[in-house]
Amino acid sequence: MKNIAELAQLIARHAPGNGIFPTGMPRLSVIRSDRTSTPTPAVYEASLCLIAQGSKRVSLGNDSVVYDASRYLIVSLDLPLVGDILEASAGAPYLCCKIDFDQAALADLLMTESGGLPKPGLPVLAAYPGDPDLIDAACRLVRLLDRPETIPALAPLIEREVLYRLLTGPHGPMLRHVAASGSHLNQVSRAIAAIRRRFDTRLRIDEIAAEAGMSSSALHAHFKSVTRMTPLEYQKQLRLQEARRLMLTGSANAASAGFVVGYESPSQFSREYRRLFGAPPRQDIERIQTDAGYQIAV
Repeated sequence: MKNIAELAQLIARHAPGNGIFPTGMPRLSVIRSDRTSTPTPAVYEASLCLIAQGSKRVSLGNDSVVYDASRYLIVSLDLPLVGDILEASAGAPYLCCKIDFDQAALADLLMTESGGLPKPGLPVLAAYPGDPDLIDAACRLVRLLDRPETIPALAPLIEREVLYRLLTGPHGPMLRHVAASGSHLNQVSRAIAAIRRRFDTRLRIDEIAAEAGMSSSALHAHFKSVTRMTPLEYQKQLRLQEARRLMLTGSANAASAGFVVGYESPSQFSREYRRLFGAPPRQDIERIQTDAGYQIAV
């Protein structure tokens, strides 16, 4: 537990208030909340999430996973999840670090391996018992924030170590399948990337399928099997979350946010926004701005 205690101290130092805080490393974020939260939908990037204090539940469709300081979470590819913080208080805030996967480094690590590809047999979203080596690597990564000049040289090495430990851990077979060219999971991952690149334009299934190397019917079947959504539903969630972000940052108001992310009908935007977030755009933003713990997504 010594390393977990250190990780909690490091996160608390670099997350000065409630919220999700980007850092000087593009794939590292630190998160803090001094209160529990309501279930909130969000698209989680492929990542490792390590809680140092508190607990969280995330759900993919009807499947839920609870993780805390004794269990780490792996999100194998960008997934539409619903998350809520279960344990947090002012005296013992929820503290978490999120390390997004460097896909190029992951592919490079896999090139050094030989042998056939094992069957995945694992969920794309899973929690596993805490690994002291992973926690130690996370501590060393977050500690670099105290010496920013060391980040360019050392951060890639530590991130690579994290990926290596995940590949040699219990979730390794699933990560190999996601990264393996030609696997259904890799094809779905490519489709997700294509949708995210142009989420604010009209979705053309045949083009997405071609980029993923699948037929349109196969894309629908495998995409929904993995994400519990159709490609169109996934795009809709991306649009609504981007609209929410724009309103929160002041980049757009409720009247224009829908147009910015690709909606042509304000009434359709408001209706779908309310269905996803539980309130109309303006009311939802006011709720978030008066409740500092509401927007915690990871």
